[in-house]
Amino acid sequence: MKQAVARLAPVLPLLTELGGCFSRAGHELALVGGPVRDAFLGRTPPDLDFTTSASPDETEAILRAWGSATWDMGRDFGTIGAVRRSDGSETTVEVTTYRADAYDGVTRKPVVAFGESLEEDLVRRDFTVNAMAMRLPSLEFVDPHGGLADLEAGVLRTPSTPEVSFGDDPLRMMRAVRFVAQLGLVPAPEVYAAMQAMAGSLAIVSAERVRDELVKLLLAPAPRAGLELLTESGLAAHVLPELPALKLEVDEHHRHKDVYDHSLIVLDQAISLEGPAGGPPESVPGPDLVLRLAALLHDIGKPATRRFEPAGGVSFHHHEVVGAKMTAKRLKALRFDKDTVKAVARLVELHLRFHGYGDGQWTDSAVRRYVTDAGPLLPRLHRLTRADCTTRNVRKAQRLSRTYDELERRIEVLLEQEELAAVRPELDGNEIAQVLGISPGPVLGRAYKHLLAVRLDEGPIGKGAAADRLRTWWADQPESKQG
Repeated sequence: MKQAVARLAPVLPLLTELGGCFSRAGHELALVGGPVRDAFLGRTPPDLDFTTSASPDETEAILRAWGSATWDMGRDFGTIGAVRRSDGSETTVEVTTYRADAYDGVTRKPVVAFGESLEEDLVRRDFTVNAMAMRLPSLEFVDPHGGLADLEAGVLRTPSTPEVSFGDDPLRMMRAVRFVAQLGLVPAPEVYAAMQAMAGSLAIVSAERVRDELVKLLLAPAPRAGLELLTESGLAAHVLPELPALKLEVDEHHRHKDVYDHSLIVLDQAISLEGPAGGPPESVPGPDLVLRLAALLHDIGKPATRRFEPAGGVSFHHHEVVGAKMTAKRLKALRFDKDTVKAVARLVELHLRFHGYGDGQWTDSAVRRYVTDAGPLLPRLHRLTRADCTTRNVRKAQRLSRTYDELERRIEVLLEQEELAAVRPELDGNEIAQVLGISPGPVLGRAYKHLLAVRLDEGPIGKGAAADRLRTWWADQPESKQG
């Protein structure tokens, strides 16, 4: 207990002061949930959650006297927020009235009901490790459901029965998966059984809430254990069905493991290639959601493209193209933003590009296209491609690594010489129109693309030579014959 209090030392003055404010007004106040758990884990809590016996109106009056401003956007759920500004610093708190909600079991919309005691509030929380509290200002530890013992044992249990807890909010099953990844906990047998039995109830939870939990899982330091639980419990079938589908496939390059296992290894290796937080963009500072999603989903097109060849082999032709479309569809269904969907799908589409160029016989044209097709995603594509090498053949792995080293060196040279990030045709739209005597429209767009291809294939050739290439191309176009 002393060590936990020590972890709270930076905020103890705030805790005791705020607790005193509520106590003098005749109300209880407690620090609850994640901050208490994190203190026992030896972590300094990033956020503070408070619960109180005071009504929202009473809480607002106390916080108005304590702080510089208050807000009540969460009033319907009993939450009042406040901020205090002093000596150039700013302190923000949110306090929620004891809750004893009831749920309709269909839409997961609670009928908000305020509770009478701290113990009543704690029993409605998701897991015992989050159902611990510290009364303020006395710092009395409250743990009616054995959360501290469960934390020490590394076990994830629910304060009430798992069926009741997950029935109240099915998203708690996704939180269980996240806590496995974030905290290294293992679900108790009854929790795991309830997750398997109730996985289908996730259907009543909004895609946005499911997405947010999936993101928190993927951004954990080591998400693999959580993803394995997501799959084994049956939850993935309702959240990310493409993931368990990979278990049925054998990767033609890695016959000693299935594609599911390969994908998790690629994710692990991609995470190991992330740069430090706050580093330059080219280092891909971690945790990077786009890279991690691409690593996890890069082979999801394989089940749909599997073919058994006459000679006995298995092929997955164009699985990267199919996988990119599947990736975009799944991420859109989970309500990811457009930029994330586009970036992840593009990385999935490009992840095999490196292997199409043999053992390093890269022409300047091929290097230019690799860079321009990847665009700002190039640092992530570098890491995804390297992570995708999971072969146990040491000699093969070293050869692939050397080949990619050489590609990166070639890219650096060409970037210095040609500023590939801003490659454009050597004639702009107006100049193309003037050379061909045409007006803006689809034909001009085709001509522009042709000159861009010339630029990528041949490098800078000068405006005169570009105009000659354009006229040669134009002579073969049907529109040039129209008078």
